[in-house]
Amino acid sequence: MLLYKTKKIQPEQGNRLLISITVVGSAGPIRFVVNEKELVANVLNTALKNYAREGRLPVLGSKLNDFVLYCPTVASEDLSPWETIGSFGVRNFVLVKKPQAENSILDRKQVDMARKGAGSWRAWFNKSLSRKIASY
Repeated sequence: MLLYKTKKIQPEQGNRLLISITVVGSAGPIRFVVNEKELVANVLNTALKNYAREGRLPVLGSKLNDFVLYCPTVASEDLSPWETIGSFGVRNFVLVKKPQAENSILDRKQVDMARKGAGSWRAWFNKSLSRKIASY
């Protein structure tokens, strides 16, 4: 009796691509293999996980909504998370962190402080001493 190896028939998944994602502010690109029919959101999630796993700097975080993926050779607009990664015909991408609303909150606080005035010199002196002690 002959034994045959049976191959599992897998559904056709499309071609695999080796993509390179450059993170702004990082030393080098992240490279990994993805299916060309993979959604941009899934690729972005994988890139953030690989970035964190490799212990790269600067630390980015893991919230998908805080980041945008660009294709610098095709268009200057960010990629929609619902498009497939293979639809662009390129393999190099750029990952950028979206500007956060925290910066606008800090700017508002600074504007409010400027409107109120500098205050007394004693308040300024005490504030500057507390900064020096805290950093000591």
